[in-house]
Amino acid sequence: MLILVGPSASGKTEMASLLIEKYGMKRMITYTTRPIRIGEENHVSYHFVTEEEFLDRINKDEFIEYTIYNGYYYGSNKKDAGNDKIVILEPSGANSFYFKMKDDVVICYIESNEALRVDRMYHRGDSTEQVQKRIKNDEIVFGKDALVHIDKIFVNENKSLDDLALEIYEYYKETINNGGKNGK
Repeated sequence: MLILVGPSASGKTEMASLLIEKYGMKRMITYTTRPIRIGEENHVSYHFVTEEEFLDRINKDEFIEYTIYNGYYYGSNKKDAGNDKIVILEPSGANSFYFKMKDDVVICYIESNEALRVDRMYHRGDSTEQVQKRIKNDEIVFGKDALVHIDKIFVNENKSLDDLALEIYEYYKETINNGGKNGK
């Protein structure tokens, strides 16, 4: 299981898309209680469920991790985790995966300098208010010290996304193909 973690506009989503498109990795589809948005598809974008269904899954201990964000639940079901799967998480979710699946996950932290991230956010159409809010939130939530474990840090600044995706994929495969972590 490959976990990508990093602040806003560090390139996590682009990396995940390239790893899926070029290297055949599969996106781990997570659960949420938020309403489906235009362009999203149930069981493709997320598994959209009611709050009652989500809470029932919590009570049945089905999630590796879950959180509440903007008033909605989001979570990763144990049955959906697996080799050659990829998921983008915030640090607390990555920590939960690490504690529950330590030897079966590879956690890659994607970082970029703040000025570059701000520029990327403006180029994708984020408002000044959104950019300032994300940068401030990222300082609190996405510090490397918020993670109990990082397998490798990748810097997304001076190389192509294709090259970086290849580096991440090769690192992931090398780690997994060498019997997993810790000689497992």
